Amino acid sequence: MARPVLIVAHGQPGDPAPQQAAIEAMAARVSALLPAHEVCGATLAAEGALARGIRDEALVYPLFMAGGWFTRVELPRRLGLLGARGLVVLPPFGADPGLPALAREQLAACAGSEGWPLSEVAVLIAAHGSGRSRAPSQAACDLAQKLAAHLGSIRCGFIEEAPLLADQARGLGTRAICLPFFATEAGHVTEDLPQAMEAAGFAGRVLPPLGLAPEVPRMIAAAVRRGG
Repeated sequence: MARPVLIVAHGQPGDPAPQQAAIEAMAARVSALLPAHEVCGATLAAEGALARGIRDEALVYPLFMAGGWFTRVELPRRLGLLGARGLVVLPPFGADPGLPALAREQLAACAGSEGWPLSEVAVLIAAHGSGRSRAPSQAACDLAQKLAAHLGSIRCGFIEEAPLLADQARGLGTRAICLPFFATEAGHVTEDLPQAMEAAGFAGRVLPPLGLAPEVPRMIAAAVRRGG
């Protein structure tokens, strides 16, 4: 029998309902690609959602952008408190081997719609960063390194560590694309990111977060197949 699947996202503590609905919608899309599996979605911010979604022997897919302390230690700890047995925590979305190709496709589509040669575009990867761990910023920098050969220039800016997003967004001109290195469209994407772009006078295009790309359910389904 196919193992159950639980897709987990951080959510938004101050307003948990919209992100819980979003992860449930993502789970439904993945479920359509994995008809033999029971697929649930839960955010950590929505009270009781993790307990409702977890099953014994589940494959847990972290819809997170980095594989640091949170996915290695804190998420397994929280799952352990719920008493489920035989869980396997899969690598997070940000570590998916298909992520560089997905990012490149998103950038190429945007540049093409503007008539810009991708080799002449300045790209800003907007990411969370962290004051406690290097893993979140390193994941964004690793992606930047893999994309650099295809672009005019690329840099990373962060919300919670230097170099800050607003500082990195300055002076990029009009042939510029901001790629949000986020899994969901929570407060950092809807509030912090636009504020930083406005403060910097950013004149380029801002893409949706990588985690909202139409290809993501297929990528999650493939990760489940590899892990199950």
